[in-house]
Amino acid sequence: MKIRVYYEDTDAGGIVYHTNYIKYCERARSEIFFKQDQIPSLSQNSGFVVRDIKASFLATSALGDMLEVTTNIMNIKNSSILLLQEIWKKNIKIFSMEILLVYVDKGKPCPIPKIFRDIFQSF
Repeated sequence: MKIRVYYEDTDAGGIVYHTNYIKYCERARSEIFFKQDQIPSLSQNSGFVVRDIKASFLATSALGDMLEVTTNIMNIKNSSILLLQEIWKKNIKIFSMEILLVYVDKGKPCPIPKIFRDIFQSF
């Protein structure tokens, strides 16, 4: 997914504020579902929650930069999925994140619904 850096994304030093890289990855994960005319939840009480994040900030980006967010499955289990998400500026990797998502219903882990497994495995 391509993302352009806007003024609102930058800090006082003119570079992208660090938490925005995590937001960009969240948008990319959501787009995986939106492209399939789905949302990543079957009900108001269910959906994916973040269990763990390991983030590496490798380089900076600034106003006007075009970034590319890539998402790859590292491991999928019954109720969780481990993804590797990276952000690239041209051919330079500027951010990398391993994120463990758990599917919950009413606050408790449960199996990832087949429709969501299929969506993740299709990309």
